[in-house]
Amino acid sequence: MMNRVILVGRLTKDPELRYTPSGVAVATFTLAVNRMFTNQQGERQADFINCVVWRKPAENVANYLKKGSIAGVDGRVQTRNYEGQDGKRVYVTEIVSESVQFLDTRPGNEQRSTSNNQQSNQGGYGQNQNERSNGNQGSTRVNDNPFPNGGQPLDISDDDLPF
Repeated sequence: MMNRVILVGRLTKDPELRYTPSGVAVATFTLAVNRMFTNQQGERQADFINCVVWRKPAENVANYLKKGSIAGVDGRVQTRNYEGQDGKRVYVTEIVSESVQFLDTRPGNEQRSTSNNQQSNQGGYGQNQNERSNGNQGSTRVNDNPFPNGGQPLDISDDDLPF
């Protein structure tokens, strides 16, 4: 038997983080996932899928994802039921996430207006250019050309190739 789900969508609201009485973290969130087809009016519809994630990944989801974030979820479908406050049986279908991938760029990577604190989305997540170049001796700086021969063909023998 197989029970495997892979989804990519946007969070409809900020994740809710709670802890069980034994101290285990659990986060819940709803993922809006577009359908592959459009309706008769040509509009794309979405499904709103409840997701649950446990332990350290739950704390990471709560800390780094927010409403509108794009996330990839890998997990399984689970159904459960409980007695509601009105005494009626409530049935819930949700995705128990084994892995959640953060698919947005990290917050704070937007370019800022001051030249001393200008940041780039290439490498260094949250470090400015001066920190990257000063902290990594011998590494290539962002503005250095990694191809110093000006695009001319390289002379490489077959013995130099790893395959």
